[in-house]
Amino acid sequence: MTGITYEKITNNFYKAFGLTIKSAIPLPELRQLKDCLEHDEVIISYGDLVADKNTYLKENNYFYITKDLCLFHIPNVAIFSIRKGEEIIVSPYENANSDQIRLYVLGTCMGAILMQRKILPLHGSAILIDGKAYAIVGHSGAGKSTLASAFIQKGALLLSDDVIPIIFTEDNNPVIIPAYPQQKLWVESLNGFAIDHSNLRPIFNRENKYTIPVTNQFHDKPVALSGIIELVKEVDKKEISLTMIDKMQRFPLLYEHTYRNFFLNGMNQVEWHFSESAKVASKVPIYRVERPTSYFSAYDLVDLIKSVMKIETVST
Repeated sequence: MTGITYEKITNNFYKAFGLTIKSAIPLPELRQLKDCLEHDEVIISYGDLVADKNTYLKENNYFYITKDLCLFHIPNVAIFSIRKGEEIIVSPYENANSDQIRLYVLGTCMGAILMQRKILPLHGSAILIDGKAYAIVGHSGAGKSTLASAFIQKGALLLSDDVIPIIFTEDNNPVIIPAYPQQKLWVESLNGFAIDHSNLRPIFNRENKYTIPVTNQFHDKPVALSGIIELVKEVDKKEISLTMIDKMQRFPLLYEHTYRNFFLNGMNQVEWHFSESAKVASKVPIYRVERPTSYFSAYDLVDLIKSVMKIETVST
Protein backbone atom coordinates (compact mmCIF):
# COMPACT_ATOMS: atom_id res chain seq x y z
CA MET A 1 0.00 0.00 0.00
CA THR A 2 1.28 3.46 -0.85
CA GLY A 3 0.15 7.06 -0.61
CA ILE A 4 -1.36 6.83 2.92
CA THR A 5 0.05 8.72 5.90
CA TYR A 6 -1.08 6.82 8.99
CA GLU A 7 -0.38 9.72 11.37
CA LYS A 8 -3.09 11.79 9.68
CA ILE A 9 -5.79 9.11 9.76
CA THR A 10 -8.78 9.80 12.00
CA ASN A 11 -11.85 7.63 12.44
CA ASN A 12 -15.37 8.75 11.65
CA PHE A 13 -18.57 7.08 12.85
CA TYR A 14 -21.58 6.44 10.63
CA LYS A 15 -24.92 4.65 10.53
CA ALA A 16 -25.89 2.90 7.29
CA PHE A 17 -27.34 -0.44 6.19
CA GLY A 18 -28.58 -0.81 9.77
CA LEU A 19 -24.96 -0.99 10.96
CA THR A 20 -22.75 1.20 13.11
CA ILE A 21 -19.60 1.86 11.10
CA LYS A 22 -16.22 3.14 12.26
CA SER A 23 -14.22 4.23 9.23
CA ALA A 24 -10.74 5.58 8.64
CA ILE A 25 -11.98 6.49 5.17
CA PRO A 26 -14.25 9.55 5.12
CA LEU A 27 -17.68 8.57 3.75
CA PRO A 28 -19.56 11.85 3.19
CA GLU A 29 -22.47 10.00 1.57
CA LEU A 30 -23.41 8.46 4.93
CA ARG A 31 -25.12 9.98 7.94
CA GLN A 32 -22.39 10.75 10.45
CA LEU A 33 -22.70 10.02 14.15
CA LYS A 34 -21.26 12.63 16.49
CA ASP A 35 -19.83 9.91 18.67
CA CYS A 36 -20.00 6.15 18.65
CA LEU A 37 -21.56 4.97 21.90
CA GLU A 38 -22.47 1.53 20.55
CA HIS A 39 -20.33 -1.42 19.61
CA ASP A 40 -18.71 -0.83 16.21
CA GLU A 41 -20.37 -3.47 14.04
CA VAL A 42 -18.20 -2.76 10.98
CA ILE A 43 -14.69 -1.30 11.01
CA ILE A 44 -13.20 0.13 7.81
CA SER A 45 -9.44 0.68 7.84
CA TYR A 46 -6.37 0.98 5.63
CA GLY A 47 -3.89 -1.88 5.44
CA ASP A 48 -1.26 -3.53 3.28
CA LEU A 49 -2.91 -6.38 1.34
CA VAL A 50 -0.25 -6.97 -1.29
CA ALA A 51 0.87 -10.25 0.32
CA ASP A 52 -2.76 -11.46 0.49
CA LYS A 53 -3.24 -10.59 -3.17
CA ASN A 54 -0.11 -12.50 -4.17
CA THR A 55 -1.19 -15.49 -2.07
CA TYR A 56 -4.85 -15.81 -3.04
CA LEU A 57 -5.29 -14.11 -6.42
CA LYS A 58 -3.82 -15.76 -9.46
CA GLU A 59 -3.15 -13.86 -12.69
CA ASN A 60 -6.36 -12.47 -14.25
CA ASN A 61 -8.34 -13.60 -11.19
CA TYR A 62 -9.79 -10.60 -9.39
CA PHE A 63 -11.87 -12.25 -6.64
CA TYR A 64 -11.16 -14.79 -3.92
CA ILE A 65 -14.27 -15.81 -1.98
CA THR A 66 -14.65 -18.11 1.03
CA LYS A 67 -17.17 -18.33 3.86
CA ASP A 68 -15.53 -15.59 5.96
CA LEU A 69 -13.27 -13.82 3.46
CA CYS A 70 -13.90 -11.79 0.32
CA LEU A 71 -10.70 -10.50 -1.27
CA PHE A 72 -10.77 -8.61 -4.54
CA HIS A 73 -8.45 -6.47 -6.62
CA ILE A 74 -9.31 -3.49 -8.84
CA PRO A 75 -6.21 -2.55 -10.89
CA ASN A 76 -4.90 0.97 -10.26
CA VAL A 77 -7.52 1.49 -7.55
CA ALA A 78 -7.10 -0.80 -4.52
CA ILE A 79 -7.10 -4.25 -3.01
CA PHE A 80 -10.08 -4.88 -0.72
CA SER A 81 -10.54 -7.44 2.04
CA ILE A 82 -13.87 -8.11 3.76
CA ARG A 83 -13.87 -10.51 6.75
CA LYS A 84 -16.58 -12.12 8.85
CA GLY A 85 -19.10 -9.35 8.27
CA GLU A 86 -17.14 -7.08 10.59
CA GLU A 87 -14.11 -5.67 8.82
CA ILE A 88 -13.22 -3.95 5.55
CA ILE A 89 -9.54 -3.34 4.83
CA VAL A 90 -8.55 -1.14 1.90
CA SER A 91 -5.09 -1.13 0.34
CA PRO A 92 -5.09 1.74 -2.20
CA TYR A 93 -2.64 2.10 -5.04
CA GLU A 94 -0.65 5.28 -5.29
CA ASN A 95 -2.66 8.14 -6.84
CA ALA A 96 -5.90 6.13 -6.62
CA ASN A 97 -9.01 8.29 -6.73
CA SER A 98 -10.84 8.47 -3.39
CA ASP A 99 -14.26 8.75 -5.08
CA GLN A 100 -13.63 5.50 -6.92
CA ILE A 101 -12.48 3.76 -3.73
CA ARG A 102 -15.69 4.82 -1.96
CA LEU A 103 -17.79 3.41 -4.80
CA TYR A 104 -16.36 -0.04 -4.08
CA VAL A 105 -16.52 0.36 -0.30
CA LEU A 106 -20.21 1.33 -0.33
CA GLY A 107 -21.05 -1.13 -3.12
CA THR A 108 -19.20 -4.42 -3.47
CA CYS A 109 -17.63 -4.31 0.02
CA MET A 110 -20.92 -3.60 1.80
CA GLY A 111 -22.65 -6.23 -0.34
CA ALA A 112 -20.10 -8.77 0.92
CA ILE A 113 -20.53 -7.57 4.51
CA LEU A 114 -24.29 -8.07 4.28
CA MET A 115 -23.95 -11.58 2.86
CA GLN A 116 -21.41 -12.54 5.52
CA ARG A 117 -23.90 -11.32 8.14
CA LYS A 118 -26.70 -13.35 6.48
CA ILE A 119 -28.56 -10.26 5.33
CA LEU A 120 -30.10 -10.64 1.86
CA PRO A 121 -28.88 -7.86 -0.50
CA LEU A 122 -30.99 -7.16 -3.58
CA HIS A 123 -29.73 -4.99 -6.43
CA GLY A 124 -31.98 -2.01 -6.93
CA SER A 125 -33.73 0.93 -5.31
CA ALA A 126 -36.15 0.86 -2.40
CA ILE A 127 -38.79 3.47 -1.67
CA LEU A 128 -41.44 4.15 0.98
CA ILE A 129 -44.88 4.98 -0.39
CA ASP A 130 -47.78 5.70 1.90
CA GLY A 131 -46.08 3.81 4.71
CA LYS A 132 -45.30 0.77 2.53
CA ALA A 133 -41.87 -0.25 1.26
CA TYR A 134 -41.27 -1.42 -2.30
CA ALA A 135 -38.09 -2.73 -3.90
CA ILE A 136 -37.40 -1.89 -7.54
CA VAL A 137 -34.96 -4.41 -9.00
CA GLY A 138 -33.46 -4.86 -12.45
CA HIS A 139 -30.27 -5.04 -14.44
CA SER A 140 -27.89 -2.08 -14.79
CA GLY A 141 -29.47 0.54 -17.02
CA ALA A 142 -33.02 -0.72 -16.53
CA GLY A 143 -34.05 2.58 -14.92
CA LYS A 144 -34.40 1.54 -11.27
CA SER A 145 -33.10 4.78 -9.78
CA THR A 146 -35.02 6.83 -12.35
CA LEU A 147 -38.31 5.17 -11.43
CA ALA A 148 -37.54 5.61 -7.72
CA SER A 149 -36.80 9.29 -8.34
CA ALA A 150 -40.12 9.73 -10.16
CA PHE A 151 -41.91 8.23 -7.14
CA ILE A 152 -39.93 10.50 -4.80
CA GLN A 153 -41.08 13.53 -6.78
CA LYS A 154 -44.63 12.35 -6.04
CA GLY A 155 -44.01 12.25 -2.30
CA ALA A 156 -42.29 8.90 -1.75
CA LEU A 157 -39.18 8.58 0.42
CA LEU A 158 -35.92 6.84 -0.44
CA LEU A 159 -34.82 3.81 1.58
CA SER A 160 -31.89 2.61 -0.51
CA ASP A 161 -30.23 2.94 -3.88
CA ASP A 162 -28.09 0.19 -5.47
CA VAL A 163 -27.93 -2.23 -2.50
CA ILE A 164 -31.19 -3.15 -0.69
CA PRO A 165 -30.61 -4.99 2.63
CA ILE A 166 -33.43 -7.33 3.65
CA ILE A 167 -33.84 -9.01 7.04
CA PHE A 168 -36.71 -11.07 8.44
CA THR A 169 -38.93 -10.90 11.50
CA GLU A 170 -39.59 -13.89 13.75
CA ASP A 171 -42.62 -14.59 11.54
CA ASN A 172 -40.39 -14.61 8.42
CA ASN A 173 -41.78 -11.33 7.12
CA PRO A 174 -39.20 -9.43 5.01
CA VAL A 175 -38.08 -5.99 6.19
CA ILE A 176 -36.03 -3.41 4.26
CA ILE A 177 -33.16 -1.77 6.15
CA PRO A 178 -32.36 1.79 4.95
CA ALA A 179 -28.93 2.37 3.39
CA TYR A 180 -28.00 6.05 2.96
CA PRO A 181 -29.57 9.25 1.51
CA GLN A 182 -28.17 9.36 -2.02
CA GLN A 183 -29.21 8.37 -5.52
CA LYS A 184 -27.22 7.95 -8.73
CA LEU A 185 -28.89 9.11 -11.96
CA TRP A 186 -27.80 9.13 -15.60
CA VAL A 187 -27.81 12.47 -17.39
CA GLU A 188 -30.65 11.23 -19.65
CA SER A 189 -32.82 10.81 -16.56
CA LEU A 190 -31.86 14.24 -15.23
CA ASN A 191 -32.81 15.74 -18.59
CA GLY A 192 -36.11 13.84 -18.50
CA PHE A 193 -36.82 15.36 -15.09
CA ALA A 194 -35.62 18.79 -16.29
CA ILE A 195 -32.96 18.83 -13.56
CA ASP A 196 -29.91 21.02 -14.13
CA HIS A 197 -26.82 18.87 -13.54
CA SER A 198 -24.22 21.61 -13.91
CA ASN A 199 -23.72 21.79 -10.13
CA LEU A 200 -24.03 18.07 -9.46
CA ARG A 201 -21.06 15.82 -8.80
CA PRO A 202 -20.35 13.21 -11.48
CA ILE A 203 -19.51 9.67 -10.41
CA PHE A 204 -15.85 8.95 -11.05
CA ASN A 205 -15.16 7.65 -14.56
CA ARG A 206 -18.86 8.04 -15.36
CA GLU A 207 -19.19 11.59 -16.55
CA ASN A 208 -22.80 11.01 -17.56
CA LYS A 209 -23.93 9.69 -14.16
CA TYR A 210 -24.35 11.95 -11.14
CA THR A 211 -24.87 11.64 -7.39
CA ILE A 212 -28.10 13.17 -6.08
CA PRO A 213 -28.39 13.85 -2.32
CA VAL A 214 -31.89 13.15 -0.96
CA THR A 215 -31.35 14.06 2.68
CA ASN A 216 -34.81 15.55 3.17
CA GLN A 217 -36.57 12.69 1.39
CA PHE A 218 -34.89 9.79 3.12
CA HIS A 219 -36.51 7.40 5.59
CA ASP A 220 -34.01 6.04 8.11
CA LYS A 221 -36.13 3.40 9.87
CA PRO A 222 -36.70 -0.25 8.82
CA VAL A 223 -39.98 -0.92 7.01
CA ALA A 224 -41.80 -4.15 6.10
CA LEU A 225 -41.42 -5.06 2.43
CA SER A 226 -44.79 -4.81 0.67
CA GLY A 227 -43.82 -5.73 -2.88
CA ILE A 228 -41.09 -6.07 -5.49
CA ILE A 229 -41.11 -4.54 -8.97
CA GLU A 230 -38.76 -5.96 -11.59
CA LEU A 231 -38.09 -3.26 -14.18
CA VAL A 232 -37.15 -4.45 -17.67
CA LYS A 233 -36.40 -2.27 -20.68
CA GLU A 234 -37.49 -3.59 -24.09
CA VAL A 235 -36.09 -1.95 -27.21
CA ASP A 236 -38.92 -3.08 -29.50
CA LYS A 237 -41.75 -2.45 -27.05
CA LYS A 238 -44.21 0.35 -27.82
CA GLU A 239 -46.18 0.46 -24.57
CA ILE A 240 -45.65 -0.16 -20.87
CA SER A 241 -46.90 -3.46 -19.45
CA LEU A 242 -47.21 -4.88 -15.94
CA THR A 243 -47.66 -8.55 -15.04
CA MET A 244 -47.65 -10.56 -11.82
CA ILE A 245 -44.80 -13.06 -11.47
CA ASP A 246 -45.83 -16.64 -10.71
CA LYS A 247 -44.47 -17.94 -7.39
CA MET A 248 -42.19 -20.57 -8.94
CA GLN A 249 -40.71 -17.95 -11.29
CA ARG A 250 -39.83 -15.76 -8.34
CA PHE A 251 -36.85 -17.89 -7.26
CA PRO A 252 -34.71 -17.34 -10.39
CA LEU A 253 -35.78 -13.68 -10.43
CA LEU A 254 -34.62 -13.13 -6.85
CA TYR A 255 -31.33 -14.91 -7.55
CA GLU A 256 -30.79 -12.88 -10.71
CA HIS A 257 -31.31 -9.62 -8.84
CA THR A 258 -29.31 -10.47 -5.73
CA TYR A 259 -26.42 -8.04 -5.41
CA ARG A 260 -23.13 -9.74 -6.39
CA ASN A 261 -24.84 -13.13 -6.56
CA PHE A 262 -21.60 -14.76 -7.75
CA PHE A 263 -20.41 -14.50 -4.12
CA LEU A 264 -22.93 -17.14 -3.02
CA ASN A 265 -21.07 -20.24 -4.21
CA GLY A 266 -17.74 -19.23 -2.70
CA MET A 267 -19.41 -18.29 0.58
CA ASN A 268 -21.28 -21.61 0.61
CA GLN A 269 -24.55 -19.74 0.94
CA VAL A 270 -26.61 -21.12 -1.94
CA GLU A 271 -28.95 -23.03 0.39
CA TRP A 272 -29.26 -20.02 2.68
CA HIS A 273 -30.13 -17.82 -0.30
CA PHE A 274 -32.79 -20.26 -1.48
CA SER A 275 -34.32 -20.29 2.01
CA GLU A 276 -34.38 -16.48 2.19
CA SER A 277 -35.82 -16.26 -1.33
CA ALA A 278 -38.58 -18.69 -0.35
CA LYS A 279 -39.57 -16.40 2.52
CA VAL A 280 -39.75 -13.40 0.19
CA ALA A 281 -41.56 -15.31 -2.57
CA SER A 282 -44.26 -16.53 -0.17
CA LYS A 283 -44.83 -13.24 1.60
CA VAL A 284 -44.91 -10.43 -0.99
CA PRO A 285 -46.19 -9.98 -4.55
CA ILE A 286 -43.61 -9.57 -7.32
CA TYR A 287 -44.41 -7.74 -10.54
CA ARG A 288 -42.59 -7.37 -13.83
CA VAL A 289 -42.86 -3.99 -15.53
CA GLU A 290 -41.62 -3.73 -19.11
CA ARG A 291 -40.90 -0.30 -20.51
CA PRO A 292 -40.05 0.98 -23.99
CA THR A 293 -36.78 2.79 -24.65
CA SER A 294 -38.16 5.19 -27.27
CA TYR A 295 -39.29 7.84 -24.77
CA PHE A 296 -38.93 8.98 -21.15
CA SER A 297 -41.57 6.87 -19.43
CA ALA A 298 -40.85 7.32 -15.70
CA TYR A 299 -44.02 9.28 -14.90
CA ASP A 300 -46.18 6.91 -16.95
CA LEU A 301 -44.64 3.99 -15.05
CA VAL A 302 -45.56 5.64 -11.74
CA ASP A 303 -49.17 6.10 -12.86
CA LEU A 304 -49.49 2.49 -14.04
CA ILE A 305 -47.88 1.00 -10.95
CA LYS A 306 -50.03 3.13 -8.66
CA SER A 307 -53.23 2.10 -10.40
CA VAL A 308 -52.49 -1.62 -10.58
CA MET A 309 -50.95 -1.95 -7.11
CA LYS A 310 -53.37 0.57 -5.58
CA ILE A 311 -50.51 2.70 -4.24
CA GLU A 312 -51.32 6.18 -3.00
CA THR A 313 -48.81 8.97 -3.51
CA VAL A 314 -48.91 12.66 -2.75
CA SER A 315 -48.04 15.15 -5.45
CA THR A 316 -45.43 17.72 -4.49
